[in-house]
Amino acid sequence: MKWTTGLVLTAVLGLSALTGCSAGSGGGQDGAGPAAGSAPAAAAKAGAFAVITHANSGDAFWDVVKNGAEAAGKRYGVTVSYQGDGDPARQSQLIDQAVSQKVDGIVVSMANPDALKEAVGKAVAAKIPVITINSGGDRSREFGAITHVGQSEDVAGRGAGEKLKAEGVTKLLCVIHEAGNVGLDQRCKGATEGMGGTVERLQVDVGNLVDATSKIKARLQSDPSLNGVLTLNPAVAIAARDAIADSGSKARLGTFDLSADVVTAIKDGEVLFAVDQQQYLQGWLPITFLVLYRDNLNTVGGGLPVNTGPGFVTKDNAEQVAKLAESGTR
Repeated sequence: MKWTTGLVLTAVLGLSALTGCSAGSGGGQDGAGPAAGSAPAAAAKAGAFAVITHANSGDAFWDVVKNGAEAAGKRYGVTVSYQGDGDPARQSQLIDQAVSQKVDGIVVSMANPDALKEAVGKAVAAKIPVITINSGGDRSREFGAITHVGQSEDVAGRGAGEKLKAEGVTKLLCVIHEAGNVGLDQRCKGATEGMGGTVERLQVDVGNLVDATSKIKARLQSDPSLNGVLTLNPAVAIAARDAIADSGSKARLGTFDLSADVVTAIKDGEVLFAVDQQQYLQGWLPITFLVLYRDNLNTVGGGLPVNTGPGFVTKDNAEQVAKLAESGTR
C-alpha cells in the first residue's frame, strides 16, 4: 500500500524531526545530536551531502526545505550544502559540481526531469546515492534514484478541486508560476478532475509578483464568470489575494503550500485552504535516508515514493500551524 506506507513513514520520521531538536532528546548539548542507541553509527562518520533544487531566489517555500535539510545535517553530524536554480541547465551544472566534489549523497528536485537526466545519470554512475524530492517522482526510479520524497501531485490536485467545488466554484483560474514544471501541470490536471467544471490556466512568473498580481487581476476583470482561483505557490497566493481584492471579484481562493502570510490569510478568511505537502520533511527526510543508506544500506519506501502530503490547512487549524510557519518549519 504505497499511500499508507508513505504516510506511516512520514509520521514516524516527521515526529523524529520535530522532537530531534527538542530539549531532553539526548545527544549533543544543544539537543541536536543523536540520541543514545540510535541508528547505526549515524553520527560517528562525517559526511557531505548536496541538496540541489529548482528553486528561484526568494521563494519562501524552498527556504523551509533548506531549513529541514540543514536541521537534519546538524542532527546527524554531517555537512549539508543547499543550492537552488530555476534554470534546468544551471541546476544540472550544480549537480555536476557535486559529483566532481565526490559528495556522499545528492538530493535533487526534478521539475524538468529530461533536462536533468544526464547529470543525475553521472551521479548514479559515480556511485553517489541520489534521492529526488518534490517534483519528478514518476521518473525517479527510472533515473536510478534510491527513492523519492514528495507528494502525489495528481491526488493533491484532485483534493483541491473537490474543496473548491464544495465552495461553489464552477470556473477556475489555475495559476502556474514555473513554465515546464511537470508537477504544476499535474496539480492543474488533478484540480480539473476534482472540480469537474471549467479550469483555465494562467502563466505567471514567481520571480515577478507585481506582474503576477497584474495578470491575475486583468484576467478576473475580463471574465467575471471566473469564480475561483487556485495558486500553486504561497507567494503567488498572496499576489492572487491582492488581485481579487483590486479587481472587485468575488472569486474564492485556494492554494498549494504554506507561508506565514498564507496562514494569516486563511485565518482572515481571504484564502480558503492551503494544500500542505510539509516541505520541511522534503529537506529532513532525504538527509535521514542518505545517512541510513550510507551506514546501513537502508532504502526507505521499497522503491516507491515516500509521501509527505497532502494535508489541508483551513481556518479550523490555521491557528495551530501559524507559530510553526513563523519559525520556518511549516
